[in-house]
Amino acid sequence: MRSLTAVAAAALAAVVLAQEGPELGVEATPEQVSEWEISIEPDGEGLPPGSGTALEGEPVYTLYCFSCHGTEGQGLLNDVLVGGHGTLDGPAPLKTVGSFWPYATTVFDYIRRTMPYQEPQSLSDDQVYALTAYLLFLNGIVGEDEAMNARTLPEVRMPNRDNFILAWPPPEKQSGE
Repeated sequence: MRSLTAVAAAALAAVVLAQEGPELGVEATPEQVSEWEISIEPDGEGLPPGSGTALEGEPVYTLYCFSCHGTEGQGLLNDVLVGGHGTLDGPAPLKTVGSFWPYATTVFDYIRRTMPYQEPQSLSDDQVYALTAYLLFLNGIVGEDEAMNARTLPEVRMPNRDNFILAWPPPEKQSGE
């Protein structure tokens, strides 16, 4: 009986503590939440205003990306960003922007969210569009002077796009049923 009483008292204390909460921090304002809600969907939903070409992206790449990714994305300290076409079904697949990534919008999202490594989210949207265009150009996907923006980027057809299966929505809802 004593152990049952102890368990009941502990459960009651846990409920009371959970209701009161630890009183840590402050509630985030809608403005603070919106600063971190920067996700870009494969269809381009969430892309910000701005624009950039590969020609504009090359100097941005040289300044912010070269030290880790090498000349024209060939790799250095970090991943190779260019090449790898036709290697994914072989014994040594090379997963690059051009050979593996299914959506150009995901390239934009990743750069915007995580690069440069030492100072993520420090690039302007125009710089991110230009870097995305430059990487797509190096992989032979877009032209050197083709502008990438919220309208054109979702239209880019990545070479490996059809080799991914979306987990959500479920397949029966993907076909428009």
